Amino acid sequence: MSVRAFLPLAMLALLQKTTMEQLQKTGEIMRTVCLGKSRASLDQVEALSRREEQLPEGKEIMCYANCVLEMMQAMRKGKVIVDSAIKQIDMMLPEDIAEPTVKAFNMCRNSADGIKNNCEAAYAFLKCNRDNNPKFFFA
Repeated sequence: MSVRAFLPLAMLALLQKTTMEQLQKTGEIMRTVCLGKSRASLDQVEALSRREEQLPEGKEIMCYANCVLEMMQAMRKGKVIVDSAIKQIDMMLPEDIAEPTVKAFNMCRNSADGIKNNCEAAYAFLKCNRDNNPKFFFA
């Protein structure tokens, strides 16, 4: 079974709210897959979740963001699919994380509009979410 097929099934199996430990394990799966696909460095990836002012730049980290967001079903072919992602967020995330995440996703729903490159579009969406979600975390 491919990872793309596995992740949504694994998420559906967790119809109850997930714990932070479960979120971290799911994030590790996505991280492993997307590091290999994007060739982003571990330092770049770890910098995404830290609340530093400057995010890492470069094609690799942008494509890493695209890979993770596609695995989360928040993006497809450079287009943001907020409603699909919000359903999963509401179903799975603990309320203290879900509420600000949904709010940020809604605020950022148009952040990638007009951007042709899938990786750049994903990164624009990620940056917007990071800037608008005090509970931001990323795989």
